[in-house]
Amino acid sequence: MLNFPNCKINLGLHITRKRDDGFHDLETVFYPVYHLHDALEIQRRDSSKTIDDSNPDAISFQLTGLPVDGDASNNLCTKAYHLLKQDYPELAPINMHLHKAIPMGAGLGGGSADGAFTLKLLNEKFQLKLSPYQLINYALQLGSDCPFFINNKPCFAWSRGEMMEDIKLDLSNYSIVIINPGVHVNTGWAFGQITPQQPAADLKELIAQPIETWKGSVVNDFEAAVIHTHPVIGSIKNSLYNNGAKYASMSGSGSTVFGIFSKDTLPSSKLYPDFLELHLAL
Repeated sequence: MLNFPNCKINLGLHITRKRDDGFHDLETVFYPVYHLHDALEIQRRDSSKTIDDSNPDAISFQLTGLPVDGDASNNLCTKAYHLLKQDYPELAPINMHLHKAIPMGAGLGGGSADGAFTLKLLNEKFQLKLSPYQLINYALQLGSDCPFFINNKPCFAWSRGEMMEDIKLDLSNYSIVIINPGVHVNTGWAFGQITPQQPAADLKELIAQPIETWKGSVVNDFEAAVIHTHPVIGSIKNSLYNNGAKYASMSGSGSTVFGIFSKDTLPSSKLYPDFLELHLAL
């Protein structure tokens, strides 16, 4: 079976509280970008042909496309399999192939999407009959962004990101420019630069207003510190506005920046040829 884990962008991101468990409470609007996606395939593996005789339940994991740091055993796809295997020991051995197109560590949730889509694909393929609520609970054990990709629809999210409320937000009449400058922003460092506080305005109310009003009001709390340390990110954001973006922002803790354009004002050529830059439909 095959599916296509897509990325997301954050429309506003507020860090509201440091929790006793070491995580942070946040508020954000998650919006899926379906046209930028990885590809994930899972096949049942003949248990008589294991790749590791000492561990017949080992996953045969193949990775292609963009490079991914770290060992395969730490990939969220393999972690998702082993997470379900703990509760469903009858889960069959599998061959898994992940082709990466979403840049890693970019604030686009690519790894989180891969992990969540693995849960969904295993649930469907092996008829585990897990409800969306159960899948969300498993996804939260993989990472704070993972629960969003279970429903994979525009939503307002809070707590660690696992509490979600569907919202009516349709940007299909717009296009998006996504630019990743290749700058690595350490997420732990980024959280350390923020003093959590309650936002001055209700993000759900701001997002409900016309997109032309979002500039300056729908903000990402990470931006100020990240741009101070990596000025190129601020330059990209300004360039997107200068080229006609209705709204531009950094996604997540960075370093990807996106601009939302009316389709008739979408730049006809790349603004930063030396960076990973994609012009996509929303």
